[in-house]
Amino acid sequence: MNKFNIRIFLSFIALLFVCSCTQTDSNIKTVINEVLTNNSSNFQDDYGTHNAWIEIFNKSYGSVDLAGYQLKVSSEPRDTITYFIPKGDVQTLIKPRQHALFWADGKPSRGTFHTSCVLDTLKRNWVGLYDSGHKLIDEVIVPVLGKNLSYARVWDASKEWEVKGIDEKHYVTPSTNNLTIERNEKVDKFQKQDESGIGMSITAMTVVFAGLLTLYVLFRGVGKIAVGLSQRAKDKPNQKFIEKLNMKKEETENKTTCGCNNDEMYAAIAMALHESLGSVHDVEKQVLTIRRTNSPWSAKWNALRIIPQRK
Repeated sequence: MNKFNIRIFLSFIALLFVCSCTQTDSNIKTVINEVLTNNSSNFQDDYGTHNAWIEIFNKSYGSVDLAGYQLKVSSEPRDTITYFIPKGDVQTLIKPRQHALFWADGKPSRGTFHTSCVLDTLKRNWVGLYDSGHKLIDEVIVPVLGKNLSYARVWDASKEWEVKGIDEKHYVTPSTNNLTIERNEKVDKFQKQDESGIGMSITAMTVVFAGLLTLYVLFRGVGKIAVGLSQRAKDKPNQKFIEKLNMKKEETENKTTCGCNNDEMYAAIAMALHESLGSVHDVEKQVLTIRRTNSPWSAKWNALRIIPQRK
């Protein structure tokens, strides 16, 4: 039994280890989104100078504070420069699906978004993003790029990367979406099929009337339910009063019947009537006894008014 428990315990530990090792990036909220190493005339910072920059994107739907995060840059092995994003700046709070641009100019004294890191324009650059717990959450190796070219994800937070700035379709996008959709294919197709707009009007009116009908049915049903509940609340006291009256009536009936069953009572009454109307009596002696006593009623003067005379 002890060996069996030990096996279960070891299996549970192994499962936890596998789950922790195979953890996906679903909990990662911020990623490195675009990097430009050689900025000759692309984009100016707040001091009017052209410098390399690193764009960070918040891919979650909640705000993320970059205070305490670290940006690490290396162009050669064992030559890593670390920049700690300072705390206390409200601008480090990135809103949902928004970008933050850090200038890799090696001048952190210029502000929070000016790093102590410098990107090499002639070599490949490794860029890593660490959270406040010193945990690596994203990294990228930026190839050697030409002037005003950037290495960016195809669209925000995508896994595929590409070089931007080579033509009009693939342009550099600092502090904005990597892929901008200018036209909607579905809208264009619907516009071709319904040039006069009649279909759109009918669809809009149908949606409006359907919504109004749904609201009417919903409010009507809610009203009926509310009226029914109020009526039940009013009927509850009357029902209690009727129940009390029925209980009192049952108690009085039980007292009058002395706890007897109605069928038994009817049987007793029928038997009594049968005995009373029938000739079932006790046998008695048919003898009359008259006692003679001297009483005024038998006096002759009470019976005769004139006394007869003898002759």
